[in-house]
Amino acid sequence: MKLTFDKSMTFFREYLLMTVGMFVYSFGWIGCILPARGVGGGAAGLSLILCHALNEYTGIDIQIGTMVFIINGILLLIAGFIVGWNFGIKTIYCVTVLSIAMNFWQTLLHGQALFAGLENLLVVILGGILAGLGVALCLLQGGSTGGTDIVAMIINKYRTVSYGRILIFSDFIIIGSSMLVGFKIDAVIYGYVLTAIVGYTVDLIMAGNKQSSQVFIITHDYERMTQAIVNDAHRGVTLLDSEGGYTRERSRVVMVVCLKRETSSILKLVKQVDPNAFISVGSVMGVYGKGFEALTKI
Repeated sequence: MKLTFDKSMTFFREYLLMTVGMFVYSFGWIGCILPARGVGGGAAGLSLILCHALNEYTGIDIQIGTMVFIINGILLLIAGFIVGWNFGIKTIYCVTVLSIAMNFWQTLLHGQALFAGLENLLVVILGGILAGLGVALCLLQGGSTGGTDIVAMIINKYRTVSYGRILIFSDFIIIGSSMLVGFKIDAVIYGYVLTAIVGYTVDLIMAGNKQSSQVFIITHDYERMTQAIVNDAHRGVTLLDSEGGYTRERSRVVMVVCLKRETSSILKLVKQVDPNAFISVGSVMGVYGKGFEALTKI
């Protein structure tokens, strides 16, 4: 019964934090970036540009959250036909909550400048920090805001390209295209500053700018730990022979290499199997092989 209660509380906490993350992320956009007439990348930035263009040239007024939902919905449909329909429920949940949260803040604030006393650049920086915080909260729980994540999944179906390169390229195109619909050069500069701030904030919260983590787990119940990680986390495991320096007791160390956004899920899983396990987590500069970077990229 206790295990069932713990799982329920974990489930509730994860979805609560993802919800908070999406509301913080959307407030950064609607409460800071939008009043400062800034632009950005990703699905949110593209939605802002499209909504502005529709209103400017056709008089059609669509809320940004609705446009975010439409763009992500189209990307999910395309990805479904190309790479399959194995989307995580958390990604769909975060995309839906993000759209609702953006419409909520836009309706509540009515475009008011909450930080009118600050320079626009400072307001954009504040918005970038809030947006990065929201994204990090979502990633730590195993969620995704969609947008570039879906595009990266589609591209990597045919060619191995790092997520960072896809993010930089797509954001560069989206932000630059804002000038075609009436945004000024200062908005474009704000957009590039915003992208850097969001990326840095996410990396800072996610424990540095390393892309992968190497986890060493010392536990007597290494067999059950191995099965749990392989079956639940879907990550490969390496068992290393070990011997206690003081007790001289022989055992095995469970080693897992995972993406940095998966580290939190691995640690939660370890806690469920053996709360007394000794864990060491380290950042690694590069990981090559199945599930990570292709060897051909070396």
